[in-house]
Amino acid sequence: MVKRTRFDEESCPVARSVDAVGDWWSLLIVRDAFDGSRRFGEFQRSLGVAKNILSARLRALVDNGILEQAPTGYELTAKGEALFPVIVALRQWGETFAFAPDEPHSQLLDRRDQQPLKVLEVHAADGRLVGPADTEVHKLP
Repeated sequence: MVKRTRFDEESCPVARSVDAVGDWWSLLIVRDAFDGSRRFGEFQRSLGVAKNILSARLRALVDNGILEQAPTGYELTAKGEALFPVIVALRQWGETFAFAPDEPHSQLLDRRDQQPLKVLEVHAADGRLVGPADTEVHKLP
């Protein structure tokens, strides 16, 4: 068996985040938790993943403080709920680039007015829109 590369001691926040939730099963479990799945069987039916893989991913998400076990099943923690913008960004990227124009797909709507969410944007502290060319990484001591 190939040993998994770990990134939990990297100085890069992206690498550490990928270490916690970077595989597709974990992100899809988090997506399903946002959609209301709580029980092992609900996740298994939705994802069609093997039970041993699902068990391992759920355990890792609990160990990383993203999910917690409750009497009603698995629940997102505050740390897990903080992944909502990540899931929305992936969804919006997928809506734009992963489907043909006429291909059916799901859409995330605002519960209050049943309208699609505004596309996520990244803004500087002063409110202006920024893109990759407007940013740079600085290492903290």
